[in-house]
Amino acid sequence: MSLIRAHRLARRTATAGVTLLTAAALGTAGATASSADTAAPQTRQIASSVLGSTYKITLTAVRSTQDEYAASVRMQVYTHTTGAWKESDRVTVGEADGWFWYPLTGDGAVCEFSTASTEPAPVAVSLLVTPSIGCSGPAHYVVKQGKVYAG
Repeated sequence: MSLIRAHRLARRTATAGVTLLTAAALGTAGATASSADTAAPQTRQIASSVLGSTYKITLTAVRSTQDEYAASVRMQVYTHTTGAWKESDRVTVGEADGWFWYPLTGDGAVCEFSTASTEPAPVAVSLLVTPSIGCSGPAHYVVKQGKVYAG
């Protein structure tokens, strides 16, 4: 085999090897990105209230997977059955991704969260929009037999 032919063969082998390594790296990066897209969104409980032995109501900030600054607020109702709290209903407070993550998870995020141990149980929620804007108007709900209804 001539020296020129051996050099060309070595160069082709090296190029093929680099191409395979690049394809493998891109495949791994794509798999990592797709698994990151399917990861559960970041959440933070911002308020909770237990109404006797009947209901537990929580407010949770859920960070948007589309916009790092946006968030939703989830209100969950739990009923106490067979010795444990079990979720009986959930609603989104306001619009999905209609809140800002940082004000919701900072100091003073909950302006009002009032509940009462009656049947139906009234719930009022007001949250900080931003420090400069202030608090949202209160959203009113009632919890009746473990289900949430607009109030």
